Amino acid sequence: MAVAANSFMIQSIKAYSDALVNDFDLIKAERKLLLQQIADFIQTKKNKHEPINLVYVCTHNSRRSHFGQVWARVAAAYYGINQVNTFSGGTEATAFNANAINALKRVGFSITSDSQSSNPLYHVMFDEDENPIECFSKVYNHAVNPTSGFAAIMTCSDADENCPFIPGVELRIGTTYEDPKAFDNTPQQDEMYDARCKQIALECLYVFSLIK
Repeated sequence: MAVAANSFMIQSIKAYSDALVNDFDLIKAERKLLLQQIADFIQTKKNKHEPINLVYVCTHNSRRSHFGQVWARVAAAYYGINQVNTFSGGTEATAFNANAINALKRVGFSITSDSQSSNPLYHVMFDEDENPIECFSKVYNHAVNPTSGFAAIMTCSDADENCPFIPGVELRIGTTYEDPKAFDNTPQQDEMYDARCKQIALECLYVFSLIK
């Protein structure tokens, strides 16, 4: 198992991650078998000294897929795994949802945008020594995403069902999560976004903990 190595991470994000790595036993055994397939893909690429490209996909590329893109990049840095590039996409473009952004901010991420458009480009900072993660809503085959040799990680069942074929994919796997959108504008809104953010963070950290 890799050892956490990054000392430049924003302290609140590192502390959040430190706490989560003690909760891997909360992940069910059948779920760990699914996540192992992502780890195997990463390990193979690492052993071959090839770029590790992970694309997280959900229908609107607004919530769960962005959580995946962000937390996979954090997990890679946390465990000192290099050449990891994370992306996201959907079956249609909307915008990075404000409630998802706020959930990440509550963890400690610094998130900025220099645009007032309906679909802004956000810069998500988690580490003083790393470039910000660039997040905006897009279709899964957008020009900024890889075209071959990547893993497509389907974070919602709708996207999984409506994308029967993704060109260039090397590993396609469904790790679906419940949509926090169901709780928008309810008293449970922030709690449910925080829970989904935490679940995806936990599973991304678990995957990268398996890399040797």
